[in-house]
Amino acid sequence: MHAWEGGHFLGAADELVLKEAHKQQLTLVTFDLRTIPPLLRLWAEQGIDHGGVLLVDDRTFAQNDVGGLVAALCAVWKAQRDLDWTNRVVYLRPPG
Repeated sequence: MHAWEGGHFLGAADELVLKEAHKQQLTLVTFDLRTIPPLLRLWAEQGIDHGGVLLVDDRTFAQNDVGGLVAALCAVWKAQRDLDWTNRVVYLRPPG
């Protein structure tokens, strides 16, 4: 978030972040399991699209486990890169 769009979206509402990510055809990777899933349910009910979300549980990956996160993200990319990520929601799991 710090590097994306010059940090413009730091602290921005979830809706704004998801809308801009969708506009740029980006998938959001987030540890926010409190506010993002309810927003995604609401958007699904309202027919609002998003660019996809990878949810990360801090019981599965520590936020400072950069190597584990990168390995898991690479595994998802390798297995699913050709899929349409519009409205896709995936819980990130360790590879293997």
